[in-house]
Amino acid sequence: MQDFQFPDVQIASGRQDSALLILVGEAGAPDALASLKALAPKAGAWLLAGAQPTLVVAPKAVKSPFERHNQVRKWLAVLGDAQFESVQLKGDDKDWLEALAATLLARQLRLPSFKKDKGEHQALRRISVEGPELDAGRLLAEARGNALARWLSALPASELTPAKYRTVLEALARDHGWQLEIFDQTRLAGLGAGAFLAVAQGSDNDEAAIVRLRHRPKAPSGKLALVGKGLCFDTGGYNLKTSHMFGMHGDMGGSAVALGTLLALTELGSDLEVDCWLALAENHIGPKAYKPNDLVVAMNGTSIEVVDTDAEGRMVLADTLTLASREKPDLVMDYATLTGACIRAIGTAQSGVFSNRDDWREALIQAGRASGERVWPFPLDEDYDDNIESDVADVKQCHPGTSCDHIDAARFLSRFVEEGVNWVHVDLSAAEHKGGLGLVDTEVTGFGVRFTLAALPALMK
Repeated sequence: MQDFQFPDVQIASGRQDSALLILVGEAGAPDALASLKALAPKAGAWLLAGAQPTLVVAPKAVKSPFERHNQVRKWLAVLGDAQFESVQLKGDDKDWLEALAATLLARQLRLPSFKKDKGEHQALRRISVEGPELDAGRLLAEARGNALARWLSALPASELTPAKYRTVLEALARDHGWQLEIFDQTRLAGLGAGAFLAVAQGSDNDEAAIVRLRHRPKAPSGKLALVGKGLCFDTGGYNLKTSHMFGMHGDMGGSAVALGTLLALTELGSDLEVDCWLALAENHIGPKAYKPNDLVVAMNGTSIEVVDTDAEGRMVLADTLTLASREKPDLVMDYATLTGACIRAIGTAQSGVFSNRDDWREALIQAGRASGERVWPFPLDEDYDDNIESDVADVKQCHPGTSCDHIDAARFLSRFVEEGVNWVHVDLSAAEHKGGLGLVDTEVTGFGVRFTLAALPALMK
């Protein structure tokens, strides 16, 4: 398997020699800006200043960080595949300079490639800033966390089976000082994790597991649990995906976001005690695979009537949420590429968010706006339980007909969060967005890392 690699980039203040010069706004380069305006109406083009390539950008009024990030990504698209060892940013607008630096960092990820000729790649080593000082530590931590989430999500299913995923996690744990604990299928059976094991039993191996990673600071200020859906491949099971199985290697995107967030918090030296719970499995077809109308009992004793084997994500998350919330953290956040209904509701430019704290709704929206990873809250009212009421079990896995499945799924998951525990569920409808999204220029977005870092100060106080 290829190793995750992200260059060590130095972000420093002051003028230094650079291969690429980016001039920002009127204060940055009035003469060059005038030349740019004469060349093209768009705010971004190549200009040559002697032998040094120079990109001049003219910031325009924007309503949100998301709009700024989108604009910067389009500016830097002018670079094409060109790569530089060092870049000089010059200007006096901190917001635009930060967006440029963050986008330059996002461009450094090389997604997994298995071509014979991968080509050479010049890694960025230094970003020099002539202007306001930037928060280098935060920019780098966000970029690495997002890059890890994207890299994992892009790996083919043959390269990231649950067993291979565990190998990756063991290496990351060693590198970052995390404690690692494996809940294999034997251990989960002893705990009564029937919801998770129902999905896992379709595989002809014993690779499925719930993995717990722990970040333990010396003087913790709070306790956070991150939970991620890690379906390394999803066939749909007996409710076979007949039209959209291609791309289902990315159904582990929630686990990648949880892991990327753990990495970012670790690199920031967070004083939060963080547990990262990853539900790793595959959803296969076979003589032992679970079926519609099966009845299974989850770890917390809830009986579930299976309706659709393609609703496997909520099954593996159910027992994982129980494990995470039994530790009584101050907050549980889970991430999952969970429902097509959320994509149909809001598209792929934002993600859906749910919480058992109604008073957090505005804070979640503001965190999405501030981070450039926008979210939209959906209701979690109890009357939606009518959709998943069962005649033979405590709950139906999902509604058997047409329904607001993203809300049904959140109501289902809420039954597995221990009483008194604050919970946020992110339905990652923006996990993939054609052409890139915000700062990120790849279709796989790594959405969620920046949003979480922006949300935590309000949610953990």
